[in-house]
Amino acid sequence: MRPGDEVTVHQLLGRISYFHTLFIEPALAPASAPASVSGEPCCNHRAPARAVRPDAGALLAHSAWSVLDEVAATLGTWAGRCPSYGPACCATCRVAGSAAAVADAWLATEHRAYQRPEPNTPMRQACREAAAARLTRVFVHQHHTPCPAAQAGEKAGAWLLPGTGELPLTGELLALWRDPLAGGGSPVVSWLNHCTDLDDIRRVLDTRRPTP
Repeated sequence: MRPGDEVTVHQLLGRISYFHTLFIEPALAPASAPASVSGEPCCNHRAPARAVRPDAGALLAHSAWSVLDEVAATLGTWAGRCPSYGPACCATCRVAGSAAAVADAWLATEHRAYQRPEPNTPMRQACREAAAARLTRVFVHQHHTPCPAAQAGEKAGAWLLPGTGELPLTGELLALWRDPLAGGGSPVVSWLNHCTDLDDIRRVLDTRRPTP
């Protein structure tokens, strides 16, 4: 990585943790987390041949990426989690699953907080895939840990992803991680720094809606 890239990654991971603790976690509902308890086995638990990849216990526990794991843990069980979830799981698979779970929970929580209908399945899938692909791509670039989870990419249409003017937290999450190491000035919703809860964000959004 170039000088400064690691600092950028740490700052973005810290922003996820801070925003989740400040805005999302106090408003979480059981419906925010995906219903499925587990998904496909990770690389390190896939039968019959077991891949030799850095495990979550060794790599995630000693890097800034552990905060993503911790944020996902506040959601309980999540879809895509390895059935043998534990320290021996593939670290890259864990990042992909955690990123998808966080984006899904943020999407559902913002919809509920702003009194909007529940997000439909295609939108949820698009957000999960985009978050998993974008964060995993950076993780692999930093730690050189490729695996099938990093090659999955974004399958759903980009037009389904919310923007920062619609869902500021989820929209910013996806925008900031689109290509954070390119230095292209990814959008930061600066006014979020002056809000203390989701009600504050909703009031700002209400004032920005066009009057009939």
